[in-house]
Amino acid sequence: MGQLTRPTALLLDFGGVVVATTRRPTWARDMATELHTALCTAGSRELTIEHIEADLKAGVTADAHWKNAMSRPAAPREMTYLEFWTDFVAADWPDAALAFVAANAQPLCHRLGELKQERVTRDGLAELFDACELFGIRVGIVSNALSGSVHRDYMAANGLDKRVAVQIYSDEVAVRKPNPEMIRIAARALATEPEACWYVGDNYDRDVLCGRRAGVGATVLMEARGTYDRPYVIQAEPDAIVPDPHGLLELLLGTRATAA
Repeated sequence: MGQLTRPTALLLDFGGVVVATTRRPTWARDMATELHTALCTAGSRELTIEHIEADLKAGVTADAHWKNAMSRPAAPREMTYLEFWTDFVAADWPDAALAFVAANAQPLCHRLGELKQERVTRDGLAELFDACELFGIRVGIVSNALSGSVHRDYMAANGLDKRVAVQIYSDEVAVRKPNPEMIRIAARALATEPEACWYVGDNYDRDVLCGRRAGVGATVLMEARGTYDRPYVIQAEPDAIVPDPHGLLELLLGTRATAA
């Protein structure tokens, strides 16, 4: 690989790049308990906590398989909040319970996102942002999300929203990576072109492929939990692989500036 050209914009995935994530072991029981209380308050008492918990786990598993499959189409869409709850979780629930989750699909997706994962900002991110500011490189987030509002809340709570110029989440724009439109939306928002951007993500089938399809200046794979657990082989390889934000900063420092 030759020396990379310094980008005008650095586009980052959220999970695996901005934050390291781990699944909370009690997420399903906690969500089921809260939902059971809400259903009973609304007058729907047919479902037990155990029934709700089992369907939540089944729905999340089915959703994961769907997401893997959606890396094959050229321009995949994102699942809606309503589809997740009415098709993947509650399709066989009593009418009143099904109607409740349908009416509250968006806030339920947000709460599920809060309960499902622990998030910790990856070491070296602040230094990376400092370097981008020094070089005049604008930073954006481009990430798949069942509820991007959860990511926005994390960014705001940790002061990271002030370090980025734009946040693009799949549920908010109705398309998902590896649909190249995700990167194009971010590039347009930053008044640049995809070929002037680097895209950094932690998955081959969503991130590396998305960068290749969009024609970015460089696709960078950042190693995270699950990076090498590929659902299948794709015909795309990254321009560089880095272990963490420190490694990405080193890569950025080794670039040559553009003619501009």
